[in-house]
Amino acid sequence: MLNANQLKLGRLGRAALVLSVAVFAAQAASAEVKVGFVNVAKVLELAPQAEAARNRIEKEFAPKDRELLQQQKDVRSLEDRLVKNAAVLSESERQRNETEIRAAKRELRRAQDEFREDLNLRRSQELSKLQQKVTEVIQVLAKAEEYDLIISDGVIFAGKRVEITDKVLERLRADFKKSSQ
Repeated sequence: MLNANQLKLGRLGRAALVLSVAVFAAQAASAEVKVGFVNVAKVLELAPQAEAARNRIEKEFAPKDRELLQQQKDVRSLEDRLVKNAAVLSESERQRNETEIRAAKRELRRAQDEFREDLNLRRSQELSKLQQKVTEVIQVLAKAEEYDLIISDGVIFAGKRVEITDKVLERLRADFKKSSQ
C-alpha cells in the first residue's frame, strides 16, 4: 500500500544542487571526504516497517472494504430485480425502484469516496512515520560510521563504494526485529 512513488521529500532539485556543491567544496578543502548514497525509494519499499504498515492498513480497512463490496452487490441486485420485473411493475413502482437505485448508487459513491480519503490519510500517516524512522536510521548510521555527507534523491549515479542503502535496510530490519519481540 505504501510504495516508492508516494515518497515526496520536496525541494529535491535544490537540495541535490546544494549537496553537489557541498561535496565539491568539501573535496577541495579535504582529500578525505566520506560520502554515502541512500536509495530512499528502495528503503521505503523493502523495509520491514513498510510491510508492517501495509499489513496494518489492510487489516484496519478490510471490514469497510467488505462492506463496500456488499453495497455494490446490493445495488446490482436492485438493478437486476428492476430489469427482471420491469414488465409487471406499474409505472409508479418502477419509478420508486429507480429512485431507490439512484439513492443506493449515490450512497455507495459517497461511501467509496470517504473510504478512499480515509485510506489515503492513513497511508500518509504511515509513510510519514516511516520516513522519520528512515531519516533517524540514516543519521545514526552516518554518525556511527563517520560519514561527512549522505546523499539520497536526485542522484543520477552512485557507485558501490558510496552506496549504503543495504546498510540502512539492515539497521531497519534489526530495529524492526527488536521492536517485534
